[in-house]
Amino acid sequence: MDTGSWDYSIFWKEAIKQIREEISDQEYMMWFNNIAYENSREKELVISVPSSFYRDQVKQRYLSLIESKILELSGNRIILDFLIRKNSASEPEEEKKSRAAASFRPEPTRKSRGNHAQLRGEYTFENFVIGVNNSFAANAAIAISKNPGIAYNPCLIYGGVGLGKTHLIQSIGNFVHREFEGSKVVYVTAENFTNEFILAIRDKSTHKFKNKYRNADVLLIDDIHFLQNKTETQEELFHTFNALYETNKQMVFTCDRPVSELKTLSDRLRSRFERGLNVDLQPPSYETRFAILKKKIESSGISIPGEVVNLICNNVTTNVRDLEAALTKLVAYAELVNKNITIEIAQSQLKDIFSNPRQNNVTIDIIKRVVADYFGLSHNELSGKKRTKAIAFPRQMAMYITREITEYSTTEVGLDFGGRDHTTVMHACQRIENKMKMDPTLEPILQHLIRAIKEHSTKP
Repeated sequence: MDTGSWDYSIFWKEAIKQIREEISDQEYMMWFNNIAYENSREKELVISVPSSFYRDQVKQRYLSLIESKILELSGNRIILDFLIRKNSASEPEEEKKSRAAASFRPEPTRKSRGNHAQLRGEYTFENFVIGVNNSFAANAAIAISKNPGIAYNPCLIYGGVGLGKTHLIQSIGNFVHREFEGSKVVYVTAENFTNEFILAIRDKSTHKFKNKYRNADVLLIDDIHFLQNKTETQEELFHTFNALYETNKQMVFTCDRPVSELKTLSDRLRSRFERGLNVDLQPPSYETRFAILKKKIESSGISIPGEVVNLICNNVTTNVRDLEAALTKLVAYAELVNKNITIEIAQSQLKDIFSNPRQNNVTIDIIKRVVADYFGLSHNELSGKKRTKAIAFPRQMAMYITREITEYSTTEVGLDFGGRDHTTVMHACQRIENKMKMDPTLEPILQHLIRAIKEHSTKP
């Protein structure tokens, strides 16, 4: 048949244009940048993709959406057919351009300097994969780095472990240090800030300590949750904060939870943190996990099939650190054994990572089961809608224990307990803390439950 008599390319272009407006840039660049229109036949449109894996993923995720768009535009039901066309020599360059569009490429504004002594050189915006879970925080960090002391000052970035807080805060420091000649960037963890302050008091050199931090142009403090119960350190940071804020110096902090959840933080320091922009990092979506692994694989120089990347992304959903741990194990295996990574090898080598959730096997599911058994409830009742005292109190106990012995954020805990808001989790934890002050029998019960949960978690 003469393919020239059937030309659906105009419908294809318009359908893709509409889809691009409905999905994120990250998602579009991952799945649509390597799709190309090939030709048309009667009631059939042929597109090319680089692999069978790519074809299967596009079919599963977008086939019905694409075909419905084309139906709306053409008025005819046109079937999509896929052609596998391996990447040509020019395609890697196109992929490189796509990745460049997905990440921030700052234009130099000042004379560049060498690496900062306190910052890791690889922590840059170029190496940070932006997805729906972190786009707000990432774009805020970029804006801060381009206009330190002006845009969003102070800024607090919070979220669970391994989600990129340190990467973002150090990216700000690296950018300012590199692009703004003469700027003084100071990066420190809250733990080291505390230790330095203690040494300064002991050595009677607090004036040097104050000069170091109060003369900074950009002050970056990681993990401020460490400041809980550190009354004198909090007092010193409060005065440092005021000195920098009054002179329009940029401050950025990170924390593993919203600042409102820090139990023993002074009210006036808490108010300073809440004065500026507070942004959170959520666990990465499938698309972001996939993009992160692809970027890491490129830098490793090891060839890993898309099917293996898909396997990891479907089984490791917690954070970037866990993703990197899985990939590092595969890369090490490929280098040491000198074998190509297959789906079978990946399943064998990563079975422990896939089967062992974080926190030494302590999962929210285990916590709920142990608590429910203790109070004579069903597992599902703790996640249900009922708010009777017989259920609400055990549910609050389970939420409190989860926050105490795991690193799940309040948002994650709320979602696992029936889709509740993070403020509900915060309220539950506060209720249990207040009850412990009034009822001395509650603490032993909590410790008993925690021991039972840990024992249950170590069982094979």
